[in-house]
Amino acid sequence: MAENTKPYVIGVDLGGTKILAGVFDEKLTCLGRAKSSTKAQRGAPAVIERVARCVQDAIDECDLTTKQIRALGLGAPGAVEPESGRVLFAPNLVWEDVPLKKELEKRLDIPVFVENDCNIQTLGVWDKELRGKPRHLVGIFIGTGIGAGLILEGKPFAGFNRTAGEIGHMILEVGGPKCGCGNRGCFEAVASRTALFRKIQAGVKDGHKTLLTDLLGGDLKDLRSGDLRKAIKRGDKFVEKVVEEAAEYIGIAVANVINLLNPEVVVLGGGLLDALEDEMLAIIIETAHDNAMQGTDKGIEIIASRLGDDAGITGGAVLARRETK
Repeated sequence: MAENTKPYVIGVDLGGTKILAGVFDEKLTCLGRAKSSTKAQRGAPAVIERVARCVQDAIDECDLTTKQIRALGLGAPGAVEPESGRVLFAPNLVWEDVPLKKELEKRLDIPVFVENDCNIQTLGVWDKELRGKPRHLVGIFIGTGIGAGLILEGKPFAGFNRTAGEIGHMILEVGGPKCGCGNRGCFEAVASRTALFRKIQAGVKDGHKTLLTDLLGGDLKDLRSGDLRKAIKRGDKFVEKVVEEAAEYIGIAVANVINLLNPEVVVLGGGLLDALEDEMLAIIIETAHDNAMQGTDKGIEIIASRLGDDAGITGGAVLARRETK
């Protein structure tokens, strides 16, 4: 089989906590997937080994072999150099200058293309969900951390040092909580899942009452985003207030993006938003419109992605196809 007649591509979403791999056909339908925990504390070589195994499992799930795979597109959380496929800096993985493309190609014998995870998720939403229609799109993804991807003039935009979209490190509260990046008051430090969990745990220590302690015990060790939704549905005022505050911060960040870039569409995704869309989206939209400069937000759509957890693997598949066309 000639290189480009191989019908299948693979998308991989490499996160701080989990690895997701999916096999896609030419119509971008996901035929099968595999999931694995990242175990970042074991170091880069062990994580790369786990990615390779997860990819093999996904291929096996579809009764295919690596010989039938045209290419693999992977989203990594941090600063990436796409030409060389090196991950320059990934705080959530504690990686610095890791030759991910080279190492994965060695293990899998498939061409590998690497991009920043939020760029890839945005590409997936734009291509599959919005059919490539908006000329200007910003995707904001709220999970363990917060990042964004940009499509400007109908093309992915990476900026001068290829790190455009680090919206999680836009400072929203001067002197605010310390962020993993070393600064204080970053968007990520006030509105990510990590930030919310930290705030709830601190609140419990300070004597705030919440149903979460009945569900999970006093240390809230196994807290998940879905637990917050359950608590709010049962009338937990403390959790509701923490989630509403986070939604307001997200709305302010969206207003800043509208003032700065004036995109046609702002798409929101990521694990936290997937779990709490009903509780957060209306507040985000209202806050964004209240804080955008008058007239700048006219006709701009602020929507939640329907791809959910699949945005990353779908974008990976789109990247693999584009790079091997």
